[in-house]
Amino acid sequence: MNVLITGGAGYIGTKLVYTLEKESSINSIVVYDNFSRDNYNLFLGRSKLNSKKISLVKGSILDSRKLKIEIDKADVVYHLAAKVTTPFADHNPQEFDQTNNWGTAELTHLIENSKVSKFIYVSSVSVYGASEKDADLLTLPNPKTFYGISKLNAEKHVARLKNHPIKTYTLRLGNVYGYSKSMRFDSVINKFMFEANFRNHIRIYGDGNQMRSFIHIDRLSKLLKDFALSDTLKPAIYNLVEGSYSVNDIAAKLKEVYPDLELTYLTQNIKMRSLKVKPDARISDLITFKETNLKNDLTEFKTYFSF
Repeated sequence: MNVLITGGAGYIGTKLVYTLEKESSINSIVVYDNFSRDNYNLFLGRSKLNSKKISLVKGSILDSRKLKIEIDKADVVYHLAAKVTTPFADHNPQEFDQTNNWGTAELTHLIENSKVSKFIYVSSVSVYGASEKDADLLTLPNPKTFYGISKLNAEKHVARLKNHPIKTYTLRLGNVYGYSKSMRFDSVINKFMFEANFRNHIRIYGDGNQMRSFIHIDRLSKLLKDFALSDTLKPAIYNLVEGSYSVNDIAAKLKEVYPDLELTYLTQNIKMRSLKVKPDARISDLITFKETNLKNDLTEFKTYFSF
């Protein structure tokens, strides 16, 4: 099996490369990335990857000619490349639309005319927008940000493959947290962990009751692997979340890990948008949600900091 990962050097991509590299059924992994975040950590460290199995192609998701060369060699394509931001940020609409929407449109067109057998598109629960009620797959998407809009528009391009022989999966991810060599510190838990560890102080916007849905990067990477290797998972849209916490819930667990942690509430009188998504029962056999323990995850995360 030959695998192509767009955005393969990013936060999730790096973890996924290490997960897939261990699989004997995978012959090659192409990391396709434009390094817009200047993150080269995939290529550093003492944990060695099989250089005969993994190769790098530096390129844009909008470079159709270069992308086609790699797609024509692939059996499975993971599409992680995206202009990414925190779930409720709202800026740079043209960048989101160009990369997330039209970049996915071009990729989908190339895959449609290839020998690719599986296409795994990583979307976001941001397509649901904000709601006080629990969202699930029956909830109509109603994105509130340019990021969410661009991801939903991209899903529509992917949906064109529904009646195509290519097995196509759209995975709506919750907030991803946890250690990866190619870290992101702009998502809520990762940001709080950094500030708690090095500053002993976190800032909370609003009253802290706003909800978010999450999934740990280790368990996410294993799920992504399963979508490539499993013959039983039906092509469809999936919600990949483990559980939902309020910002205050996260802060309380952080206080258990860092007992002297100080909290500051900013704009406490402003009600922040919430989004709570139900775990997808169809993948409950692949990941044991009931064993998820946020405090344990945060305690383990702490061990990865150098001081």
